[in-house]
Formats: sequence, structure tokens, C-alpha cells
Amino acid sequence: MATLGTQNISTSYVQLIKTSGLTGIDGTIQTITDGNNVSSALQLSTTGVNSTGTLNAAGATTLASTLGVTAACTLSSTLGVTGAATLSSSLGVTGAATFSSSISATTGTVTIGTATISTATISTATIPTIFGAVTFGSNITASTGTATIGTEIVSTSTIGTLNVSGVATVGSIEIGGTAGPIITKVSYGTAAFTLSTVQPHNLADATTGTFALTGAELGDIVIGTINSLGSTTGTAQIMTNFYPISSNVVRYAVIGKGATAGTVPAGTIFATAMRFTA
Repeated sequence: MATLGTQNISTSYVQLIKTSGLTGIDGTIQTITDGNNVSSALQLSTTGVNSTGTLNAAGATTLASTLGVTAACTLSSTLGVTGAATLSSSLGVTGAATFSSSISATTGTVTIGTATISTATISTATIPTIFGAVTFGSNITASTGTATIGTEIVSTSTIGTLNVSGVATVGSIEIGGTAGPIITKVSYGTAAFTLSTVQPHNLADATTGTFALTGAELGDIVIGTINSLGSTTGTAQIMTNFYPISSNVVRYAVIGKGATAGTVPAGTIFATAMRFTA
């Protein structure tokens, strides 16, 4: 506003702002006008402030009480809300958003780039894509649809269909529903197998040895194979057996069921140990 001290009243009164009523500011909301009664977007009363146009906050805005948004709300910077925030329409946050209390979205969509939320109550959530690691401290229930997740850390999760594009680390998996077995550990490893002669049946028909299999424990089910079995050299009627004898140690037995000794060429042992609970 220009300085009024050097101007005539007749030419400068339009630069003044006033209420639209004749009683000044009172309990009734009034539009603020200039001296020619040109209305502004600002409305005032002794109990509140309205903006009928665009409301911009150039600096940080802290709300000490309830925030009610009936239309779309887009925030390009930080939003700090110490009380409850109820959104009846969409909320778009391009910067960081920190909520110290609850967010209740009655209708519409909440789109948040980065959010730190202490408490969230969501009746229905549609999340198209999650980038980066996601940690859930409680249950995830997917009633319909398919969840495709790169990295997910979940304490308890009920999911209809789960597609994992990356590596999934799972504490235990129940197979076949609530009555099915629960697999709690799978260990896999390889070991070198040297050339061995297996004696004929009813003589000394077993060739045994041990190899390291990290993670294997007594009671695990071990499935294994030797990739040199099946060659054309002396492997007719040869059987194998694998079982753990202590932590991280598995014994193998190569058994000849034929009438003559057989030679098993050198190769590699491939073994998997699996652990189940009822």
C-alpha cells in the first residue's frame, strides 16, 4: 500500500480495506473489501477466518488443532499436525509429512511420497506400487487380488496370492492350509565327491563319508544326489542315502546292490536339508 500521508482523501480511500458491514468486525463472518467495495478473497469475524480463493503459506505451517479439508489438499512442503486431521477428499504430499496423531480419511484418496505415521486406521487401501523395503509390525490381509513385492518384512501376513520378484526371506511357511505341515528351514549346499569303488551286495556294499551342509540339524530330511551317478562306468544298481549326524554335518552312503563291485566316478554332491513342524 502506498503512503497515505501525502495523498488526498478523495484519491486514496480506495487503498483502504474495510468490512462489508457497517458495524466493524463482529461474530458474523464478513468479506473484506477495499474503499470501492471490491471484495477480496478474505473473510473475517471475531471467531474465524475464511479464504474464498487460493490460500498459500510461504513458510512452515503448524496446526495446533483439527484440520478439516473438504476439497483436494496438495502440500509441497512439510505438514505438521499435532491434533487429528480428517480429510473428506484427496491429500497429495510431495514432501515429508509427519503426523503425531491419527489420520482419518472418510472418502477420497491419500497420496503420500514420504510419511511417518504413528497411528493409521484404514478401512480400504489400494496401493499400486511400493518402492524399497517395507516393514509391517502387524498383519497384512489381502482379501482379493495379487501382491507383487520386491522386499517385504512382515511379522504376520495372510495373503491370497504372493508373487516375489526379488529374494523373499520367510521364517516359516504353512503348506496346504491350517492342517498342512509347516516348513521352518531349508538348507542347500554342494560338496566334492572323490572317485570311489562300491563293493558288491552282501560284501562291504556301502561307501560312506561326510560333508558340510550349513544349517542342517539332526532330524532334518536330507535329499541329495551325486552328478557322476548315471555315467557308463560301473554305476549299475547303485543307491544313495543322506542324513545329518550333527549340526551342519551330513553323512552320505553309496550302496551297491549288484553282484560285482562298481566304480562311481568323481563328481559333486548336491544336497538339500528340510525341517518341518506339525
